[in-house]
Parts: sequence; C-alpha cells; structure tokens
Amino acid sequence: MFLKAAINGGRTRDEAPTVPLTPEEIARASAAAVAAGADIVHAHARRPDGSQTIDPEDIGAMIRAIRAHDSSIIVGTTTGLWTCDGHDDRMRLLAAWPEDALPDFASVAFSEEGAAEAARLVLSKGMVLESAVWSREDVPALLAADTLHENVRILIEPEVEDPDVAVEECRAIAAMLRGAGVTCSILYHGADQTAWPVIAAAIEDGVQTRVGLEDVLVLPDGAADGNVPMIRTARAMATAYTS
Repeated sequence: MFLKAAINGGRTRDEAPTVPLTPEEIARASAAAVAAGADIVHAHARRPDGSQTIDPEDIGAMIRAIRAHDSSIIVGTTTGLWTCDGHDDRMRLLAAWPEDALPDFASVAFSEEGAAEAARLVLSKGMVLESAVWSREDVPALLAADTLHENVRILIEPEVEDPDVAVEECRAIAAMLRGAGVTCSILYHGADQTAWPVIAAAIEDGVQTRVGLEDVLVLPDGAADGNVPMIRTARAMATAYTS
C-alpha cells in the first residue's frame, strides 16, 4: 500500500497539541512519518501566527528545513485558495516559489477557480502534479484540463460526513476517472469521521491513501494520538487485509 502522511493541514494546537507548525517541527514530523512507514509527506507551511500560507518565504523555509533534516524525504504541499487572497494571488505566489527550495510535488483542487492554470504552473516550475476532486461535480473540469495525463496521482476527497456515503463517492469518482481513460494512481482520503472508513476502502480497492493530523485526530478506537501511531495503524490495517 502506498501511504501519504498528511501531517498538519490547518489543525491548531487546540485541536491537536502535537501538530507541527514551525519549519523545524514540520521537518522532524516529516522524518518521523517516513520512519513510521509513510512513503511521502504532505505538509502545509504556516505563518508565525499559525495560519496556512503559500508565501514563497514560508514555503522555502519549510522545504529547506525538511531537506536539511533528511534530503531523501519526498514532500509536497497545497496550493489551496484558502492560503491566499484568491486565484490571482495564488498564481503570483506560486510563480515566486524559490527554485532552490521547491516541494517535490504540489496539490491542486479542481473544485477551485483557476485550477487548470495553477496545475500548469506547478508543472512548468518542475514540480510533480497531483490533482484533487472533492465531488463528482469536479470531475468534468479535471477531465477537461490539459494537465490531466501529467498527474502522478488524483486525490479523491469526498466532502461529506457520512462514512458510507464517502466510500460510495470515492468509488463512483474512481469509476468515472477510469472510464474516461485516466491511468495514473488514485488516492482516497476522508476527514474526521470518514477518514478511517475511507482508508479501509482504499486498502480493499488497492488504491493509494493517506492519514495524519490534517485528516483525523483519533485512531479507529477513538483514542487521541498523533501522526506516527496513525501511520502505523494504517500500515497494520493493510497488512491484516492482505495476510
């Protein structure tokens, strides 16, 4: 099973006391995630006040800290519009990401304005692209993008609260994508109460998945914990399924 660690997202210390926020904390958490069994890391840069950012200085500081800690870690980040002042601002900031401290990959959500343009810019800067859809309604925009067949993976991220509906949505979107000729990897992930059921569905369906504090704050048994126990639990679920 290919497993991504989503180590912080927009979580606050009130939600998760151990969530990594500073570049050095993110670097340590990234290394711990890989040591625990994650294949790659997805992290959100933060401003000193803890808010999410794609400002070039903050992206550069985060990536340099991770590379200084362990240059073998494959790390990506978001380009989400919630990190800036709209699509034009996103394009300006993304264009200015430092060439000597670029993430290995970047995620573009096709539920957002200007996603196709942002996806093209990610590739033009030499990063690997992964695109995301949040619902079936996002799929036509993704399929129409000229970057469709340049994705390393497509993330299916259902924005629903019912676990059964979330799993159904993942599988329906995956079928739409495969039916349209998409051949790249597919990754399912949920959020909060849908996170673990969606991970179980991903394991059953043989697709990629992710886990971490961005997505969920507790283990399947409800115990509060951090990124490393979640990664180990997801790995154990995959092992149990295949054994």
